Amino acid sequence: MKSMCVFCGSKMGKNPLLQKGAIQFAGVLLEKNISLVYGGAQSGLMGLIANHVLRGGGRVIGVMPESLMSMEYAHQNLSEFHLVDSMSDRKIKMAELSDAFITLPGGIGTLDELFEVWTWKHIGIHNKPVGLLNTENFYDSLITHIERMTSEGFLSINTKESLIIEADPKILVEKLLGSL
Repeated sequence: MKSMCVFCGSKMGKNPLLQKGAIQFAGVLLEKNISLVYGGAQSGLMGLIANHVLRGGGRVIGVMPESLMSMEYAHQNLSEFHLVDSMSDRKIKMAELSDAFITLPGGIGTLDELFEVWTWKHIGIHNKPVGLLNTENFYDSLITHIERMTSEGFLSINTKESLIIEADPKILVEKLLGSL
């Protein structure tokens, strides 16, 4: 695996343990020599991960739509930066540049990105691994809802199991590597 797309918050969040989890995840990328592909911002968990990977000598690729340039300050020191026309173009470009996807804590944009790439996997647009890092049980309610969608017959067990969920970033990355 050469590159991994990360979806996470453009805000830092209130819980310092979530920030610690993001830094641990960045450390795993460095350890495994995996390039980071992300939304290109210098703010929030996104910027925290990017800065940690860059400080460690890793490769960081940012992708940002023009419409977000005024809302999210683009990181100025990335290995590579792609400016695209729209959020849809951003997701497509990030998917093209990535061998796998991981979602860390974040807001509605983060969930949008997770569900889009997971849906793409489900309908066969790609066959890349999709992971959810459940740092500090951040996604427990979502996981419960996914279980309910499955038990109610709206989500197949195969689709449910195609989302690899772990609380430990090293274990999650190892599982993604093992699923290639």
